[in-house]
Amino acid sequence: MLIAMAQMRVIGGDLRSNLLRAARAVEEAAAAGADLIVLPEAMDLGWTHHSAAQLAEPVPDGSPSEFLSGLAADHAIYLCAGISERDGDDIYNSAVLFDRNGRLLIKHRKINELEFARKVYQTGQGTQVCATEFGKVGVMVCADAFADDLHVGRQLGRLGARLILSPCAWAVPADYDHQAIPYGQLWIDSYAPVAKEYGLWIAGVSCVGKLRSGDWAGHHCIGSSMLVGPDGMIIARAPYGRHAESLTLVEIPRN
Repeated sequence: MLIAMAQMRVIGGDLRSNLLRAARAVEEAAAAGADLIVLPEAMDLGWTHHSAAQLAEPVPDGSPSEFLSGLAADHAIYLCAGISERDGDDIYNSAVLFDRNGRLLIKHRKINELEFARKVYQTGQGTQVCATEFGKVGVMVCADAFADDLHVGRQLGRLGARLILSPCAWAVPADYDHQAIPYGQLWIDSYAPVAKEYGLWIAGVSCVGKLRSGDWAGHHCIGSSMLVGPDGMIIARAPYGRHAESLTLVEIPRN
């Protein structure tokens, strides 16, 4: 199967432009023959952006969710994306997985939200996997990967996931020195043990661009998206940088 990791720019609060960039990424991935595309965390409104309180919509009945479902169906591609979700008065940092027909297979609400981000989002509960033509797939969101004892990833492994998809927003301070301390060890330390223990693949896909709201306003999301294989090694990695938009295509074996 061919996986596309779409390291797209996300602008906080700018729903229309974010969805248009997502559409371009999906079109490019489908044209390249991708079976599945992974988009970043909160790719609709930006991670911890205050606009979620007003603009987040239900899943799957809200317009952003319906737009993503339509992209999956129009291009006959599996699509995973992070999205802001409204449920009554509550807002969640969620991720969705649609099949080639645009049918919602998984909605996962982020469990291990950072403390300051809980000013914006409620925390989710529970994990799930679904059957696909590629085997069982599970979904988590960003910091879920390093929850205590890596329990979110391990639970997905126990449920039989062959592939874990993780929309992310990997951010660093504006003065972060990537040359002195190459970014990404936290994610390698979180992904590799789970991948090796359960013989599965993990794709973590981050956005790029400046965070514009919340306690980390001014931090930069810097990509560095990665695919880790069942041996715990990095199979593919996208570029680092606040402007490093990219589409990384990786072939992995089917069942």
